[in-house]
Order: sequence, then structure tokens, then C-alpha cells
Amino acid sequence: MQTQNWLLKQAATQPDRVAVDDGATQLTFAQLRDRVAQLAGQLDQLAPGDKVGLLTTNRLAGYLAALAIICSGRTVVWLNWRLANEELSRQIADSQLHCCLVADELWRPEMGADFIRLQKLAEIAAAPAALVPAFDSDRIASIMYTSGTTGKPKGVLQTFGNHFYSAVSSALNLGLTGQDEWLCVAPIFHISGFSIMMRGLIYGMTVRLVAKFRPAAIEQILAAEPVTIMSVVPFMLKKLVSQRQASGQKYQATFRCMLLGGGTLDRATLAQCQQLGIPVVQCYGMTETCSQVIALRASDALAKIGSVGQPLFTTRMKLAADGEILLKTPALTPGYLNLPAKLPAKMVDGWYRTGDIGHLDKDGYLYVDGRADEMMISGGENIFPQEVEQVYLRYPGIRQLAVVGQPDAEWGEVPVAFVVSDQPLDQAQLVAFGYRHLAHYKVPRRYLRVAKLPTNASGKIQRYLLRKQL
Repeated sequence: MQTQNWLLKQAATQPDRVAVDDGATQLTFAQLRDRVAQLAGQLDQLAPGDKVGLLTTNRLAGYLAALAIICSGRTVVWLNWRLANEELSRQIADSQLHCCLVADELWRPEMGADFIRLQKLAEIAAAPAALVPAFDSDRIASIMYTSGTTGKPKGVLQTFGNHFYSAVSSALNLGLTGQDEWLCVAPIFHISGFSIMMRGLIYGMTVRLVAKFRPAAIEQILAAEPVTIMSVVPFMLKKLVSQRQASGQKYQATFRCMLLGGGTLDRATLAQCQQLGIPVVQCYGMTETCSQVIALRASDALAKIGSVGQPLFTTRMKLAADGEILLKTPALTPGYLNLPAKLPAKMVDGWYRTGDIGHLDKDGYLYVDGRADEMMISGGENIFPQEVEQVYLRYPGIRQLAVVGQPDAEWGEVPVAFVVSDQPLDQAQLVAFGYRHLAHYKVPRRYLRVAKLPTNASGKIQRYLLRKQL
């Protein structure tokens, strides 16, 4: 199946609608088309091949470069600017890139001839290119390396069809208005950010691009500008709630919801959101499904505390005998770059094995218990870190906490907690608190105070790095 190039479609049908706004510059869809065509012509002069790497922050230049790559018929390979040189080199070699575009502020002295600054690209003399007239659903639009919570990132292939069905499912769940504007502060090299870019083209919606998450600045945007939706992770939402409580500032009446991914939210924060009139839609998804495939309605947030909701319209979900979450969705990746056996190994009778363990309540709402490879077995009992963490985040003074398993001669494994706290840790009191709220075998016996927890670009805790410390 083919669809008209989404950018060309929007430029033809609503040329004067604002497509992207970075706070300093606004581009309509017609202007965006022209800027992208110019960049595509300049990109052609580099003869970069059918895949182009992109290393950028959430700035307009990077946004334009990404669209120039895909609208010129090439595949964008998203690279995480937080990676070390060695990690970047491995991903560049794995994707066999001959050209990598780099935002000026991310330039490194070690970068050689295959790396091109975005400013240098913009200075190349070239006529605008003719953008591809249509997108083939089966064509690879993007390659995105998984977050690497296990330490082994893989290049996930994402087709135009994957992005389209992800956008359609999201629209059917959240609703869509003619005035929608989505605030994008999530990294655009991550699916939570790039999916907003793609939805902007598919919906004909304004994307409000923000380079860095600063709670006060974000609050000011939500209070002064017509943003209707914002994607957040729990850490971001908690910071925004604290900011709102301190300032008393109200958001625009047009604001519809916070779309929360990357983990569930505790009851106390959800209650605060309700008191402040901040609707929260919790969801579940992954790089392999081009973002959310399961979501919880804001109206169900308190009644279904801890749940990520029900499958979106184009998604089917069931649990395996061991509780693993299985999915069928047209948003599912066709595979992994250079790993042809990887996706088939994750399939069972046509269902995709997510690697996540969950359970359903009597109403069919999904609760994610944790990763199968993060589950601890202590004395024959299963322990999921997230369950323990949700309890201890209610403990006074604890700002962040992560639980991992430590090998133990008697029990096989025992839970150990790494804690970011405002005050010294009282081990005995922490154990006693755990005993009041958890089965005794789930309660950590060791609490290690740390300055911060290691996380990847999407804010997920890298537990394998914590296990190495033990």
C-alpha cells in the first residue's frame, strides 16, 4: 500500500497551518515543504547512500534534517547523542553508514570525513530536490537502536506502515481536534519523540519542539501557548506537578492530557494531578511497536491505579501461560537490522513476545509486573523490581529507587535497593517499612545510597549497570 507523502499532502491541503514551532521560529506546512526540499537537494550533493545517520537534539535544524532524509526516499538512522564515541562507532558500523549528519552543538573533535555538520549541509549550493511523491507502507522509514537497558542495543526497523498505524491508533484513543498541538520535549532520536514528528505529518498537527526539559520553562509554555498534549515519563510529570504546586500557575484551557509512558505512576502523584486538573493517559509501548499500543483512559487513572490500560484499536493482546505479554499489531517492526533470526525468535504462533510479564484484572486491564529478564527468584518466589520500587517511593525522603537481584548462596537471589535520598538511610527503618507493605521475601536487606541512578535516553533505569556494582 502507498500513501501520498504526508508532508506534501499537508502542504497541499492546509498550507498555512503551522507545522512546527520551536519557540523562535514557526513554519507552516508549505514553508516546511520548501525548507525540506532545499535540504534534500543539498543532501543529494553528498551522495550519502540509502541510509543517513542523524545525531541531533530537539532543535529545528535536526527536525528539518530528519524530514529531508525520509522525504528524499532515504532511511534515517537515529543516533543517541549521549553515547560514547565507541558506542556510536559500533552503531554506525552496524548500520553501514557513509554519511552522518551532526547538529553543530554536538560536534566532536574525533568526527571524521563521513560526519557533516548541519550548518555545513545548509551551506551547500544546490537546487531544491523533488520530494518522493508517495510513501510505501513496507519501506523502512527509520532505524532506531533500542534503549539498551540490557546493554546490547539492536537496530529496530520501522516502516512507514508501522508509523501510520501507530498514529491512527493513538488518534482513535486520544481523539483528534483541528487545533491539536503536541509538545515534544522527549528526544526525537527516541520513539516517544520521533512518533510525535510523524503524527504531526499524518494528523496535520502543530509540533511544539522543545530542546530541553526544564520544568519552569515547560510550565510557562503550557500556561501561555495552545498546547493540547504533552508526552512525559514519570520523572518529568512529577517535576511538573511540583512546579505547578509551587507556582500556582494554570495551564491553558485547551490542554487535554499528559501522555505518560516509560512506567506507571504512583497513586499520590495521580491524585495530585487530579486535584490540579491535569488529565493523565498512561500507556505501554516500545521501539518495536513505534510507541504506544496499550493505553489507559484518563478517567480510569485512579480507579485502575498501576494499570497501563487496554489495547488500542489496531492491537490485540494476550498473556502467555507464564504471564508474558504477547501482541499482534500492524505497528510491529518487520525485524532487526542485520539480525534476521531475531524477530522470528520472538514470535510464537504469530504473536510477538514482548519480554514483559503482566497480569489482567477482572475487567481486562493490563498491569505490567516487570521484565522477564529482571525478575528475581528468591527461595523459589518471584520478585519484580517495579512492585518493590512503587512501595518504597512512598517512603519520606526517597526521590528515586531501583531494586536489583544479588546472588545469594542460600536464597539464590536477594533484592538490593539503590536509593537516591534527601537524607541518610536508616537500614532498620527501611526494612520495617517494607515489612508493613510487602511480603517479607520481597523486602531488600541492603539499601545503598547513590547520587543518581543510571538511565538511558528515555529515562529507563539501566539495571544491568547497577548489578555490575554488586
